[in-house]
Amino acid sequence: MPVGSAFHARTLPLAGSLSFRDWAGYYAVSAYETHHEHEYNAIRNGCAVIDVSPLFKYHLHGSDAVRLVDRLITRDAAKLAVGQVYYTPWCDDDGKVIDDGTVVRLADDRVRWTAADPNIRWIDEHARGLNVAVEDVTEQVAALALQGPTSARVLAAVSDIDVTALKYFRAAAGTIAGVPVEVTRTGYTGDLGYELWMPWGRAIEVWDAIVTVGKAHVLRPAGMLALDVARVEAGLLLTDVDFHSVRKASIDAQMYSPYELGLGRLVALGKRTPFVGKAALEREHAAGHRRQIVGLEVRWTEVEAIYQSVGLPPSVPAAASRVAVPVYRDKRQVGKATSTAWSPTLKKLIVLATIDRPHFADGTELQMEITVEATRYTATATVVPTPFLTLPRRTATP
Repeated sequence: MPVGSAFHARTLPLAGSLSFRDWAGYYAVSAYETHHEHEYNAIRNGCAVIDVSPLFKYHLHGSDAVRLVDRLITRDAAKLAVGQVYYTPWCDDDGKVIDDGTVVRLADDRVRWTAADPNIRWIDEHARGLNVAVEDVTEQVAALALQGPTSARVLAAVSDIDVTALKYFRAAAGTIAGVPVEVTRTGYTGDLGYELWMPWGRAIEVWDAIVTVGKAHVLRPAGMLALDVARVEAGLLLTDVDFHSVRKASIDAQMYSPYELGLGRLVALGKRTPFVGKAALEREHAAGHRRQIVGLEVRWTEVEAIYQSVGLPPSVPAAASRVAVPVYRDKRQVGKATSTAWSPTLKKLIVLATIDRPHFADGTELQMEITVEATRYTATATVVPTPFLTLPRRTATP
C-alpha cells in the first residue's frame, strides 16, 4: 500500500478529484481537478508545482565519487564540473539500458544521483576498491518541480538564489523560508523549469512559502496526467511505457540500448574510463542499431475521416495514452506506438514509437492503427524530429 510523500499533507486536501496513483510506493496525484486542463495550462502558461519526491535518490561521498559515476554511466563524467547536471542512461554488460536519470556534481567529492527505479545495489557493487560511500537518501530528500514560464519569477521571489546566473542543467544552493535547498535547472516538461531538493522533514515549509509567493504568478499544483502530456510534447521517454529496463525484460525485444532509445549522443565511446557495456555499445555503433524510438505526427485529417465514416465526431482522449499500438509500413508491422497524446499547444496528435530499421528516418510515412467503435483502421503517421514542441525558454537563462 502506498504511503504519503513529504508533501502529502498539502497535496491530499488539494486533490478534489481524489485521483491518485502509486509511484514507487508513494501516493502521487493524477489530477487535482476532475480534468487536468488547468494543470497543463499552468505548465505552459504560468507555473506548476509538482511533487517529484518518489524519485530514487542517492548520495555518493568521497574522493572517488566521480570515478564511480564514470564507471557506470555512458557519458564522460570526468567532464562533469561542480554545479553541473548530466542526464544519462546506464547499461549492463550487454549494452542494454538499466535505467536513466540525472547526476549532479554538488562538490568535488559529492554527487547526487536520481533514478526511476532502485539502483543502490548496482551502484554499490561497482564501488568496490574505491574511496566512496553510497547512501540511499530517497526518504531523506524531498523534491519539487517548478515548471512553466513564470517559474523563474516564483523562484526569484521565494529564495535567495540568483536565478539570472543559473544556467540550463546547472545547480545552485540557497534557502527558501530558512530551509536549505539545492536547485537544479532541470525538469520533465520541455519548458522553463527548476527542481528543488530539500530535507524531507522541512518540505512543508518550502511548499507553503512557494504557494504564498506563487499566488502572484499563476501558480497551481499539477499532477501526473498533465505532466504526461507535457513530457510527450517534449519527446521525453518514460520507463515501463516507452522502454523497459533490462532488469524487468522477459524477452530480447523488451531490452533497449541507448542507441535504440535515440540517446546515441549520450554515449561517449571515446572517454578514457572504461564503463559497463562499452564493448557491446562499440559493436552496436559499428553495425548500426536495429530500431529506434522516434516521434510520429499523425495526419489528423485522416483521423477525422475515419470518425466521419462511422457517423461520429472526431475524438481523442484528453490524457496521454500508454497503450501500445501497432505501426505499419506497406501493411507489414514495423514497430509500435507507446505514448500517444493530443497536444493542446500544437493542436496535433503526436506519438512516441519504436520503429524498426530502416523506417525510422525523418520524413518516413508509416501507418498507425486507430481503433474506432471496436474496428481497426490506420492513419498516416510521419516520422518527425523530437521534441515535438520546441520552446526557446526551455534552455534560456531568464
